Amino acid sequence: MKNGSTSQKLNLFDVTNLVVGSAVGADIYIVASLGSAYLGPASLIAWIAAGVIAIIIALNFAEASALMPRVGGPFAYACAVWGDFAGFLVGWPLWIAEVAALAVMPVAFVRYLTYFVPSLTWAQGAVIKILFVVIIAYVNVRGAKAAGRANDILTIAKLSPLLLLIVAGFVYLVVHPGTASSNLTPFAPLGFGNFSAALILIVWAYAGFELAVIPSGEIENPTKTIPKAMVMGMAIVTFFYVVTNFTVLATVNWTSLQYDTAPLATAGSVVLSYTPTLALIGGTILALGALISVSGFDESGTLSTARLGYAISLEGLFPRSFSQIHPRYATPYKAIIAQSALALFGSLVGGLTQLIVFSTFNLAFVYLATCAAVPALREKKRPDNKRTYLERFTGPILPVAGIILCALLIYACGVSTIALGILSILIGIPIYVLYAPRTELATLKKDFYSTEATLSRSAHTQRVFLGYLVRLIRKKL
Repeated sequence: MKNGSTSQKLNLFDVTNLVVGSAVGADIYIVASLGSAYLGPASLIAWIAAGVIAIIIALNFAEASALMPRVGGPFAYACAVWGDFAGFLVGWPLWIAEVAALAVMPVAFVRYLTYFVPSLTWAQGAVIKILFVVIIAYVNVRGAKAAGRANDILTIAKLSPLLLLIVAGFVYLVVHPGTASSNLTPFAPLGFGNFSAALILIVWAYAGFELAVIPSGEIENPTKTIPKAMVMGMAIVTFFYVVTNFTVLATVNWTSLQYDTAPLATAGSVVLSYTPTLALIGGTILALGALISVSGFDESGTLSTARLGYAISLEGLFPRSFSQIHPRYATPYKAIIAQSALALFGSLVGGLTQLIVFSTFNLAFVYLATCAAVPALREKKRPDNKRTYLERFTGPILPVAGIILCALLIYACGVSTIALGILSILIGIPIYVLYAPRTELATLKKDFYSTEATLSRSAHTQRVFLGYLVRLIRKKL
């Protein structure tokens, strides 16, 4: 890692772009049909509700970031309020949640691959998962530059098929006016008894906004810009998700979607089913888009998760090996290898929904801790003893609402997932006691933080949504 700095601060457009880009990824390809198995077309309501929940939690992250402008996010907030051990108890499940999300990607990749190879056996799928994880890990060990070049190609390629699906879908519904009413009625054929089960899966699709909370020193007027960007960004994400799912549910009957391993590819073939050739092209484009998106998400997620483990290790709260840098490629290669091995294991033994629910539990735990830290941060970190922009408008309502919603999300995960989640958190305690260096690695930490502006800017340019195209055009001009 080399020292560097940036002088140009991020404006409202930049941060909004970052929020949307952090949330929108492979999730929509994976989760699109899962809600229909629980609610049918009424899963659209769950997508809206999940968006509202995500906005409220995201605003708590915005408030915490404005009050404590430092890298580390949730675990840094917990450290500041309750001490290092509490910070570890937040950083550990955050890392576990990210690893579980990485485990989802090989499973999703194989599921969409069956669109092209329906006869794929379990053994063949396992080999593909192994190759998938090994290749992604290798690219990240080789360095951020190689990973960045891969993500440059993947960024636009993974989003274009979704836009094609939406546009072609609405044209198809206009040409076939009775299709939407036929597929969307009855609207709630299964009732709302499984609403919470569907909500847990769908909330996972909105996760990622916490990655957009970068040091506020990099942002123009951060106390106002971050909250506005969070609201605008998550509103855009919610609209995009709802429109995409409406298109899928209106064009493909929910009874078929609940068993579909490649739902968006199926919808793509339907919306272009004017001729057999067009139908084949539509399904192929969406299936390839899913494979590209899943690969891109796993590639960037591997990098960000390794950096999370690296940052926590520098605080003296993770094993020292997580901050060991490859002598040639200057990457935290041991962190990458460890998390990749765990993700591969999870993908081989866990099912898609189980991995998503487990990841959501850990995220909800981290979100709960962040919301709970906001009131204390307001008391300890309030600049010039003045209330922040959000505090003036919401008072205690924002953190209290966030705490309640996070607690409800944890409860909705179910007894077995809660028990497994608590066990995974408890497993982290002996790791902290036995392996953590207990003293922060001051030299490495100083270098890491001195380059954080450059790294966050790099992450920004790789993860933006649509605005990446704008950036490319600006560079050409």
